[in-house]
Amino acid sequence: MLLQRIGNKGIRLGTLFDRAAARTPAGLVVMDHDLDIAPQLGRRPTFTELADLIDDFASRLWSVGVRPNHHVVVHKSDGFDISLLACAIARIGAIPALLSPKLDGETVATLVRRIDHPFLITDQEKLDNNLPAEIFDITAEVLLTKGSFGKAVELASLAGVTRVPAIPMPPDHPTLITHTSGTTGTPKLAVHTGHTFEARYRPQATVFSAVPKREPVAVHVSFVHSRMFTAMPISILQGHTLIVLKEDDPETVGDIFAQVPPGFIEAHPNTFLRWEALAEDPRGPLANVKYFSSTFDAIHPRTVSILLKASKRKNALFAQAYGQSEVGPIAARTYTRKGGADFDGRCVGSPFPGMTGVRVVSRDGNPVTKTNPGFIEIKSDGRIITYLSEHERWEKQVHDGWWRMGDLGYRTKWGCLHLLDREVDEIPGIGSTLEIEDKLFTRLHELIEVIIIPGADGVPVPVVCTRDDKPLDLIAWKSAVIGLPKLAAPVQWRLEDVPQTATTKIKRLELARLVAGGAETEADTDTETEARAGTEVKADAA
Repeated sequence: MLLQRIGNKGIRLGTLFDRAAARTPAGLVVMDHDLDIAPQLGRRPTFTELADLIDDFASRLWSVGVRPNHHVVVHKSDGFDISLLACAIARIGAIPALLSPKLDGETVATLVRRIDHPFLITDQEKLDNNLPAEIFDITAEVLLTKGSFGKAVELASLAGVTRVPAIPMPPDHPTLITHTSGTTGTPKLAVHTGHTFEARYRPQATVFSAVPKREPVAVHVSFVHSRMFTAMPISILQGHTLIVLKEDDPETVGDIFAQVPPGFIEAHPNTFLRWEALAEDPRGPLANVKYFSSTFDAIHPRTVSILLKASKRKNALFAQAYGQSEVGPIAARTYTRKGGADFDGRCVGSPFPGMTGVRVVSRDGNPVTKTNPGFIEIKSDGRIITYLSEHERWEKQVHDGWWRMGDLGYRTKWGCLHLLDREVDEIPGIGSTLEIEDKLFTRLHELIEVIIIPGADGVPVPVVCTRDDKPLDLIAWKSAVIGLPKLAAPVQWRLEDVPQTATTKIKRLELARLVAGGAETEADTDTETEARAGTEVKADAA
């Protein structure tokens, strides 16, 4: 293995806040929302208060029969208490399985069946509007964080139960189950252990060590994503004030950042794209940021440039990590203001020395180059141990001990890894859809999203979203596509109607199906349609 596991005790989620509170008792978590399980704590609880809350809810779960090795699914309305409940479940040796609030009820039921009669933590809103009635038949017990529903047990009714001590589990024991993005179909259930999380923690903690303790850390990451469970420990164990954001609305975020200016921000690429608007906020909510950090998906050069210019800190950096839910961060690179907005966004950096390995395997026996990209494969101790109930699918991605990422790319003579496309998104005759998107973003500042998808006649179709849904400037568009491969007329959609995952990745295959199916739109009968010379505005989700 790449990492020495001597002394690796695992991430130990169950006692995470206890250890943070022991080091920094008055350390703060600043939130933009109330906790469903503890609204009385307000929006600025201390590490000590959250440690006690986790202990309390672990004991409540124990009182209804949750024991070590039991699976407990958490699928509730969005909020930081999802992450806190995961810690409570792990505290008594059980295994939390986190399912995104954005998943539809049938998908949730499918994943619950794979887990085989787990406990389920949910709420009245999900039972009323999302989950199928059969959920009671395929779970051991349904527990509610909020509201009431039939025979479901309200966690609030268990207040005051006898506290039980934390139960330590071996580092190779499953400590968390998350799900993959589902961009290509039903998500898979990824099984993490204390060892695998610790391996992911190390390269990120190395980068994070440069952040002074006085600097608040802001995180806008899906509460069910594995990244939350490395970003959160790194922050609180080093004593940083942790700003936890549920929403990414620039106005709300600007208010919070103006009150508690972060020195470090971790967020999804599409979140940073939306936060370009903060660069124009007269309060300067990004002025104190020394480090921006992003993973999950491609980040566009324009966004990096705008955010770095909004910071007033000397030598501000934007760090981009390349990785995957199944393996954690694999490679990284940093950007400075000097790079401008025209750097090569396809370069995702170099592996972490001694921690991760990368190779690119030819698809046809010929040398791997930019024009003949290969399969990107990696090695990391952070790799999940299986897909729950689908181990054969996990095995199909392992080749001689290397994990196939499902991405296409190449490495330069200096060893830098370049990501061109997902295998499933490759369009014949197009070197890289991501590269085209980067160029369009740089040339058209009105764009807040652009996705290149296959067209029925073989000509790629650009789906575009504009700031404030203003009609696309077709004269500017014609200028922007000069020098690019032939593209069909742009199709304009509202961003909120574009299918996305829990981490705001675009579901490209689903989007391509919707566009190819000619989904009805209000604009089909709008008199402006012809005036937009081929653009189509999607006004309602299909």
